[in-house]
Amino acid sequence: MPAMIALLLALSLFVDAQAQPPFDAIVVKDVMVPMRDGIRLATDIYRPAREGVAVDDKFPVIMERTPYDKARSDWLAAFVKDGYVVVAQDTRGRFHSEGRWRFLADDVNDGFDTAKWLGGQSWCSCKIGTIGGSYPGGTQHALAISGAPFLAAMVPIDAVANAGYYGLRHNGAFELRFFNWIFTFGARDGSHEALSNPRTKQALEEMSQHVNDYVKGLPLRAGTTPLKLVPDYETWLIRAMNTGDLNDDWKNFGASVVDHVPEYKDIPVYHVGGWYDSWAGPTANMTFVALAKTKHNQRLIMGPWTHGGAENTYSGEAEFGPEAQIKYFDFAKRWFDRWLKGISNGVDKEAPVRLFVMGGGDAHKTAEGRLFVGGHWRDERQWPLTRAIPTNYYFGADGTLSTRPPQSSEPDSFLFDPRHPVPTLGGNISSSGTLTGNGALDQRCRADYWPCEGDTRPLSARDDILVFQTPPLDHDLEATGRLNVKLWASSSAPDTDFTAKLIDVYPPNDDFPAGVDLNVADSIVRARYHNSLEKSELMKPGQVYQFTIEMYPTSLVFKRGHRIRVDISSSNFPRFDVNPNTGEPLNQNRRWTTATNAVYHDPQHPSHLELPIIAAGK
Repeated sequence: MPAMIALLLALSLFVDAQAQPPFDAIVVKDVMVPMRDGIRLATDIYRPAREGVAVDDKFPVIMERTPYDKARSDWLAAFVKDGYVVVAQDTRGRFHSEGRWRFLADDVNDGFDTAKWLGGQSWCSCKIGTIGGSYPGGTQHALAISGAPFLAAMVPIDAVANAGYYGLRHNGAFELRFFNWIFTFGARDGSHEALSNPRTKQALEEMSQHVNDYVKGLPLRAGTTPLKLVPDYETWLIRAMNTGDLNDDWKNFGASVVDHVPEYKDIPVYHVGGWYDSWAGPTANMTFVALAKTKHNQRLIMGPWTHGGAENTYSGEAEFGPEAQIKYFDFAKRWFDRWLKGISNGVDKEAPVRLFVMGGGDAHKTAEGRLFVGGHWRDERQWPLTRAIPTNYYFGADGTLSTRPPQSSEPDSFLFDPRHPVPTLGGNISSSGTLTGNGALDQRCRADYWPCEGDTRPLSARDDILVFQTPPLDHDLEATGRLNVKLWASSSAPDTDFTAKLIDVYPPNDDFPAGVDLNVADSIVRARYHNSLEKSELMKPGQVYQFTIEMYPTSLVFKRGHRIRVDISSSNFPRFDVNPNTGEPLNQNRRWTTATNAVYHDPQHPSHLELPIIAAGK
């Protein structure tokens, strides 16, 4: 009988809870939360309420720590109606928070101190979940590295991570989107100098309208631009552009997960990324792989998205269909309901990896003018897929790309002029402003696109790009996993760059009579890092070196009749900074020179693309 009474009471409480209307939300803005060094961080707190009065109860917390103005986190207030407290905080030195800004350098300690403070509040259930994309994804990783108390679950979306390897530095090169980030979002929109002085704001606004000109005029030297008005931002950017070596500064970077796996708190984390996202490689190939080995309840979803684009059905000029999109709120709510409230909704029973396999569409032109690529979702048990078959596609004479090992042949050489670099057309880019577009784009120049310099040719027509491609495929072929190019190359210069780009070549059809050359992935390596990312070493002109160029991962079906193509060159601008070929210290050159670069494809130097092939029906 006591058991029956207890059951009835539990059912009664459950029914009462179900019958309760959604909570209202009240917000207290700019609560100044103290850090260990006395700096206070501005924090908005959204609490469940009834009739305008905060409910006197304990609730789990969902938090975003952001440099983008916590007022923009107000979309998270929708969680309040379901019984969550929402906390949005300006990171140190940004908007209303005190202190000086240093890119993710203080977020390990600040995140810890904030979590500790939240756990001591009367309305906190001592369970904290975090959410946010890009930079706020990085603040989440920093929080987990801190081992913060009360931290119970996270949803980092397109998160900054491992930036000394990829995403900011990139095999020694510099991703110029961060130049744009500092010149616009960073210096102009959230710095204390811009917020407190209208004339400074005006000067930075004017500067931000001419980022293209500044990028064309690199290198960047201290005190030579209006960026000197925000010295913390100028100092950080110049140091980041000067520092190619993977040193302790990069390894101790606040969101370098792979360098801090033991410290990373063992909590449920749902990693969200996109094949065309600027952090796709760090998310899938580094962060998830490293954490899944030793931490519990790690999940990964990779869609066909650009940065922050998971609610879209397209990427650039490619359409994937309505099933490609997810809704951030619904997606995150299931995760938080399970780990912050203990609701058995089955999310913890689902496959640990969910991938969108791109391709399979009929290549018609949609009403919006996009190429219909199509695709479908598939659940997997691990990443990378153990059933993927690494298959080498060798570069050959006359631009061939084949699974047959190369025969003896002369190398292909080209002249790389850093004053006329290969234009970036799409790719894994974010925060690019007017520098370039992102995502999947036809690899043909546009007359109105400034890096094309008025050219309208396909990139394949340029003399400084080596094109290797297969014949038309006689069957569908799926590649899912890591993408590597093994390259044997030489240069007449002491330093240069080598770039690789994987392209899905669509045959002509009625909607696209010239066909479409759709980019899949790309990457770069700065030649002075041929031995190690940790220490540069200039090349000996004419000597052959082996390079590994790892592109970001993908999952794509190359359809029957398509060609697989790899472009090799020495620039991809303005995705990456341009190598002047002189061997001078990074971002400190005063000279530019052309380089004759050669790619070898013979039995002793079998340059090739490595594709992770998934057998049909597997």
